[in-house]
Amino acid sequence: MDKFAQIFELQAGFAEMIIRGTTMYWVLYALLRISGRRDLGSLGMADMLVLVLVADAAGNAMSGDSYSMGDGIIVVATIVGWSYVLDRLGYYVPPLRRVLEPQRVCLVKSGKVLVHGLKREHITRSELMEQLRLKGIANLAEVERAYLEATGEFSVIRTQAAPMTGASTLEEDDSGS
Repeated sequence: MDKFAQIFELQAGFAEMIIRGTTMYWVLYALLRISGRRDLGSLGMADMLVLVLVADAAGNAMSGDSYSMGDGIIVVATIVGWSYVLDRLGYYVPPLRRVLEPQRVCLVKSGKVLVHGLKREHITRSELMEQLRLKGIANLAEVERAYLEATGEFSVIRTQAAPMTGASTLEEDDSGS
């Protein structure tokens, strides 16, 4: 029974575990927010952050490397707590949502590529064209608007009556000319 109690016994202080969890959450949140979102896919940035941090904290607690189960539980609860608080703040305080979550960026407007949007998100024209092809777009004239959404996914709004003249404007020139 004594060994079982040791598994849950705190090796570090309660406050230390909360400070560690809070610090890592905010440092990684800031780094992910600065680094952009183009590779996040369908997971939101906060969702991915919680997943990574919880897995790490739980892994340390489960393997018994340096934390007891109690230490791991405190860190996991702190990380999930911050995620919950930020979700609620973003919901109830809309101006704060603009700081917590990236806004969508328009990349194509009325069939024209918006270069400043590509530069802002560090997306090449080739990467944009690939995403449009994946959405079934054969010609830029078919696109009324294309956005990089907050989740990192691309969304496309087609024009009502897109002219289908000439060759595809989305094909890359492989001839090297």
